[in-house]
Amino acid sequence: MASHWYVIRSKPRKEDIVWRQLQARGLENYYPRIRVHPVNPRARKVKPYFPGYLFVHVDLEDLGLSTFQWMPHTLGFVSFDGEPAPVPGHIVQGLQKRIQEINEAGGEVFDGLERGDKVRIHDGPFSGYEAVFDTRLPGEERVRVLLRLINDKRQVPVDLQAGQIRKLK
Repeated sequence: MASHWYVIRSKPRKEDIVWRQLQARGLENYYPRIRVHPVNPRARKVKPYFPGYLFVHVDLEDLGLSTFQWMPHTLGFVSFDGEPAPVPGHIVQGLQKRIQEINEAGGEVFDGLERGDKVRIHDGPFSGYEAVFDTRLPGEERVRVLLRLINDKRQVPVDLQAGQIRKLK
């Protein structure tokens, strides 16, 4: 039988452990993660795109379901009527491409964010203000936005942590 992509479920916040187990067993897998820009500098900088889910490319008839049923920190496959549901390869490839684009753009905050886009500041002393995205700054995930203060016709540049802004729809 041929190999297919399947979605394996992990216990909450155990994706990294399951991913390492799959790697150690030499199984082809895909663990989609994206860069994030937390306000707390000690928080994780990379998080799962689908918390609790990883993709594995295997021949289940050859390897057997028990390999995954007894793997620590797993909850089995995404299944329908008790049968693991295969995922078409083009969907996994499209997902890999999209995750790569998000990460190359600088992470989730910067995905689709271009100079001149309106953003809302949601944390810090300027929380609640709208601003205009200007640029990413070198260093620890910082950005510059242009803020128009009350009764002022000019825009003032303000440097913020990337996690403090959200793009307005």
